[in-house]
This record gives sequence, C-alpha cells and structure tokens, in this order.
Amino acid sequence: MDPATLKYSQSHEWLHLDGNTATIGITDFAVKALTDLVYVELPELGRTLNAGEIFGEVESVKAVSDLYAPIAGEVIEINSELPDDLDALSEDPFGRGWMIKLTVTDDSAADALLDEPGYQAHCQSAGH
Repeated sequence: MDPATLKYSQSHEWLHLDGNTATIGITDFAVKALTDLVYVELPELGRTLNAGEIFGEVESVKAVSDLYAPIAGEVIEINSELPDDLDALSEDPFGRGWMIKLTVTDDSAADALLDEPGYQAHCQSAGH
C-alpha cells in the first residue's frame, strides 16, 4: 500500500479503508523504534473492537508495545503468517506486514487520524 494514501494514529498504527473494510498495521517508524522484533500477538477472528481499544501487542528485545485499533469494527481476517514471519514488519510494513482486517462498524474515528504529512510532523515533534 502507498503510505501517502493511508491514515495514521498517534500510537503508530496505519489504516487503509476500502469501502467498509479496514486493513490495519504498524508503521515503519514504529518497527524501527522497536528494533529486533521477537513476538506479535493478534486478536481472534470475530472479535469486536472499539476505536482506541488494544487489539494485540508487538514485542521486541527491548520493549512490549500495545497495538490500538484506529477504528471500530469486527475482526474478519488476521495475518496468520505474521507471527512466523516478523521480518515482514521491517521489510514491508505497509504490505505483507499488515496485521488485521476489520468490517468497519463506526468510521467516525477515522476523521481524527493523521494523513502522512501530519504523521511525519507528529513523529518529528515528539522528538523521534
């Protein structure tokens, strides 16, 4: 996916909306900040998430970070390859590194998300 067409949360998740289907992952910035990933936990199929709710975690040798849903919906697909292919997150975070897909139940939270220039500015202003 083209990072310029995505929406971003301040907690470093990205969102791609295609009709009422949302694809969610974490940004290359987050992956680089975590370094040396060792584990990812993703939610069960069918789980309903609210915007801002923790849906999983990613663990590196130096930290564990919660993953937050940028939008509300029901989990319809998980990237089942990801736990065994963590390199996908560092090599292609916006492609094969996607994490979950949701059927969107409330897209109002999408309005509060950042576009790519806004996200880049957020990363710079946070001292990253």
